[in-house]
Amino acid sequence: MKKNAVVNIPGREARLIRKIRRHFKDLGFTKGPDGALVPPGLDKETYREMHSHQRAAKLAENRVWIDAHASKLINYFASGDELNVERISPRLEIVKANTWQSELFRLATYYWRIPISDGYGRRMRFLVWDDYHNKLIGIFALGDAVFNLKARDEYIGWDHHRRAKGLVNLMDAYALGAVPPYNKLLGGKLIASLIQTKEVVDEFQRKYKDSKGIISGESKNPRLVAVTTTSALGRSSLYNRLKIGNDSIFESIGYSSGWGHFHISDELFNDLKSYLNTFEDSYSDSHKYGQGPNYRLRVVKQAFTKLGMSQDLAKHGLAREIFFSSLASNFLQVLRGDELEPNYINLVSVEERSRASLTRWVIPRSFRNLEFRNWKSHDFLSEILLQENRVSFLNKEVS
Repeated sequence: MKKNAVVNIPGREARLIRKIRRHFKDLGFTKGPDGALVPPGLDKETYREMHSHQRAAKLAENRVWIDAHASKLINYFASGDELNVERISPRLEIVKANTWQSELFRLATYYWRIPISDGYGRRMRFLVWDDYHNKLIGIFALGDAVFNLKARDEYIGWDHHRRAKGLVNLMDAYALGAVPPYNKLLGGKLIASLIQTKEVVDEFQRKYKDSKGIISGESKNPRLVAVTTTSALGRSSLYNRLKIGNDSIFESIGYSSGWGHFHISDELFNDLKSYLNTFEDSYSDSHKYGQGPNYRLRVVKQAFTKLGMSQDLAKHGLAREIFFSSLASNFLQVLRGDELEPNYINLVSVEERSRASLTRWVIPRSFRNLEFRNWKSHDFLSEILLQENRVSFLNKEVS
């Protein structure tokens, strides 16, 4: 035997298989007659509960950071009783790395019960400010879209060749939401509407106009003409029928197939990568290029195959609604490669869209539901800790 050769321990596979099965059981999955995973339910609360393990792990991993930064950032969160709703004045700010704005963005992401991804490849993160009150309304972030998405590709009319060329002109909103008390005023709809604005397109052009392909080295000359997003909780109440007048902001184009890796925790994913490393498998190595969601799914499938388990275990069965937002009037022609120059003639500014959104959703909501007035800024951290403690309690109950 060669010195330093990797020896596969006979019992390792058995321990890893038991861990995988125990993990799926803890999430509430059962096995169907065909051996496939059956989720415990398809309602929104089930979606949230199935993400609770990931959320607990993420909060625990970042708890020291939260404790160290929260006190200086909490003043940017509003209390409901200080809002003059009719004077709310939204503004976008691009987030740059290693700034207090990036810390604020990070803190805001911990509020949601569904853990927010870090995004893949190209990324643009935005803070949405209320300039009148100098408070944070919410956040959104755009990143590279997944390569394979059947409903999207059929909607656009992409074959493999056209998709490979056109995907550079499309981004995916991997994070989007309003923080309290603005979320209680339908602030999420306001934020979603701001994606479809001149400022977002201009920022994309400023950042990526000279970008080149990582492999080919060729100039891609990307032009942002559309944005997709996927509901985290099945059918979405935020994006469905999201219109201002006759203008559709996001359009439902179908559902995902229920394949993915969200039911594979980061800890379990690292175990699967480590296991593949014993075979010097190429998927066990880390590369900057290709480490998006498709990469993670390939790792999971490859590890399941090596373990003698069905790749169908990567199918969690929880379909998510897919939405599409066009920014150029000729978006289909650009995405298909039939035209090169986007037509942004109908694109509005943040100021114009904000004014319409406030009139359409936020101000009427403030008259119908006064619950937002009871929210205090310090409740933001209390809510995070309450959810962390609740999840930790449930995890102890399961174990």
